Amino acid sequence: MSTRKDRLRKLVKVQGQLKALHETRHATFVAAASAAETEARELIGHFDQDNSLSSLFPDLYHRRIAQAVVRQEESLEGARQEAALIAAATARTNMVERAYRDLRNRDERERSDRERLDLIAQKRHPKAGE
Repeated sequence: MSTRKDRLRKLVKVQGQLKALHETRHATFVAAASAAETEARELIGHFDQDNSLSSLFPDLYHRRIAQAVVRQEESLEGARQEAALIAAATARTNMVERAYRDLRNRDERERSDRERLDLIAQKRHPKAGE
Protein backbone atom coordinates (compact mmCIF):
# COMPACT_ATOMS: atom_id res chain seq x y z
CA MET A 1 0.00 0.00 0.00
CA SER A 2 1.39 3.39 -0.89
CA THR A 3 1.99 5.88 1.83
CA ARG A 4 0.36 9.27 2.03
CA LYS A 5 3.75 10.82 1.31
CA ASP A 6 4.07 8.83 -1.94
CA ARG A 7 0.55 9.77 -3.00
CA LEU A 8 1.21 13.45 -2.29
CA ARG A 9 4.48 13.32 -4.24
CA LYS A 10 2.63 11.86 -7.24
CA LEU A 11 -0.15 14.42 -6.86
CA VAL A 12 2.40 17.26 -6.85
CA LYS A 13 3.77 15.91 -10.14
CA VAL A 14 0.31 15.60 -11.71
CA GLN A 15 -0.71 19.09 -10.56
CA GLY A 16 2.48 20.50 -12.09
CA GLN A 17 1.70 18.77 -15.38
CA LEU A 18 -1.85 20.10 -15.34
CA LYS A 19 -0.60 23.62 -14.70
CA ALA A 20 1.89 23.28 -17.58
CA LEU A 21 -0.94 22.12 -19.86
CA HIS A 22 -3.02 25.20 -19.03
CA GLU A 23 -0.01 27.46 -19.54
CA THR A 24 0.60 25.91 -22.96
CA ARG A 25 -3.05 26.31 -23.94
CA HIS A 26 -2.98 29.94 -22.75
CA ALA A 27 0.10 30.64 -24.86
CA THR A 28 -1.59 29.00 -27.87
CA PHE A 29 -4.68 31.19 -27.48
CA VAL A 30 -2.55 34.34 -27.13
CA ALA A 31 -0.57 33.42 -30.25
CA ALA A 32 -3.79 32.75 -32.20
CA ALA A 33 -5.22 36.10 -31.10
CA SER A 34 -2.05 37.85 -32.19
CA ALA A 35 -2.10 36.10 -35.58
CA ALA A 36 -5.75 37.05 -36.13
CA GLU A 37 -5.02 40.67 -35.19
CA THR A 38 -2.07 40.73 -37.60
CA GLU A 39 -4.24 39.29 -40.38
CA ALA A 40 -6.95 41.90 -39.78
CA ARG A 41 -4.38 44.73 -39.80
CA GLU A 42 -2.82 43.44 -43.04
CA LEU A 43 -6.22 43.16 -44.71
CA ILE A 44 -7.11 46.68 -43.61
CA GLY A 45 -3.75 47.89 -44.93
CA HIS A 46 -4.33 46.21 -48.30
CA PHE A 47 -7.86 47.56 -48.44
CA ASP A 48 -6.59 51.14 -48.55
CA GLN A 49 -4.02 50.57 -51.30
CA ASP A 50 -4.76 51.76 -54.85
CA ASN A 51 -3.61 48.60 -56.64
CA SER A 52 -5.61 46.37 -54.28
CA LEU A 53 -8.38 44.05 -55.35
CA SER A 54 -10.51 45.46 -52.55
CA SER A 55 -12.31 47.76 -54.99
CA LEU A 56 -13.44 44.68 -56.96
CA PHE A 57 -14.27 42.49 -53.95
CA PRO A 58 -15.07 44.79 -51.02
CA ASP A 59 -17.48 42.29 -49.43
CA LEU A 60 -14.81 39.61 -49.40
CA TYR A 61 -12.35 41.94 -47.66
CA HIS A 62 -14.92 43.06 -45.11
CA ARG A 63 -15.93 39.46 -44.39
CA ARG A 64 -12.30 38.33 -43.95
CA ILE A 65 -11.57 41.30 -41.66
CA ALA A 66 -14.68 40.55 -39.60
CA GLN A 67 -13.75 36.86 -39.36
CA ALA A 68 -10.24 37.76 -38.21
CA VAL A 69 -11.63 40.08 -35.52
CA VAL A 70 -14.06 37.37 -34.34
CA ARG A 71 -11.20 34.82 -34.19
CA GLN A 72 -9.13 37.30 -32.21
CA GLU A 73 -11.94 37.87 -29.70
CA GLU A 74 -12.58 34.12 -29.34
CA SER A 75 -8.89 33.46 -28.80
CA LEU A 76 -8.64 36.24 -26.21
CA GLU A 77 -11.63 34.77 -24.38
CA GLY A 78 -10.00 31.34 -24.45
CA ALA A 79 -6.80 32.90 -23.08
CA ARG A 80 -8.77 34.54 -20.25
CA GLN A 81 -10.40 31.22 -19.37
CA GLU A 82 -7.05 29.44 -19.39
CA ALA A 83 -5.56 32.19 -17.21
CA ALA A 84 -8.28 31.48 -14.64
CA LEU A 85 -7.50 27.75 -14.87
CA ILE A 86 -3.79 28.51 -14.42
CA ALA A 87 -4.56 30.46 -11.25
CA ALA A 88 -6.66 27.59 -9.89
CA ALA A 89 -4.01 25.01 -10.82
CA THR A 90 -1.32 27.14 -9.18
CA ALA A 91 -3.35 27.36 -5.98
CA ARG A 92 -3.95 23.59 -5.96
CA THR A 93 -0.29 22.88 -6.72
CA ASN A 94 0.86 25.17 -3.90
CA MET A 95 -1.57 23.56 -1.47
CA VAL A 96 -0.46 20.01 -2.35
CA GLU A 97 3.23 21.00 -2.26
CA ARG A 98 2.74 22.53 1.17
CA ALA A 99 1.00 19.38 2.45
CA TYR A 100 3.78 17.20 1.00
CA ARG A 101 6.49 19.39 2.51
CA ASP A 102 4.78 19.38 5.92
CA LEU A 103 4.40 15.61 5.86
CA ARG A 104 7.98 15.11 4.77
CA ASN A 105 9.23 17.41 7.56
CA ARG A 106 7.06 15.63 10.13
CA ASP A 107 8.39 12.24 9.01
CA GLU A 108 11.96 13.57 9.26
CA ARG A 109 11.34 14.89 12.80
CA GLU A 110 9.76 11.59 13.89
CA ARG A 111 12.67 9.61 12.47
CA SER A 112 15.26 11.79 14.21
CA ASP A 113 13.26 11.59 17.47
CA ARG A 114 13.22 7.78 17.23
CA GLU A 115 16.98 7.75 16.58
CA ARG A 116 17.61 9.96 19.64
CA LEU A 117 15.37 7.77 21.80
CA ASP A 118 17.24 4.69 20.59
CA LEU A 119 20.57 6.30 21.49
CA ILE A 120 19.28 7.24 24.95
CA ALA A 121 17.96 3.73 25.48
CA GLN A 122 21.29 2.24 24.46
CA LYS A 123 23.18 4.50 26.90
CA ARG A 124 20.82 3.67 29.76
CA HIS A 125 20.84 -0.05 29.21
CA PRO A 126 24.28 -0.99 27.92
CA LYS A 127 24.62 -4.51 26.67
CA ALA A 128 26.18 -7.09 29.03
CA GLY A 129 29.30 -7.44 26.86
CA GLU A 130 30.26 -3.76 27.02
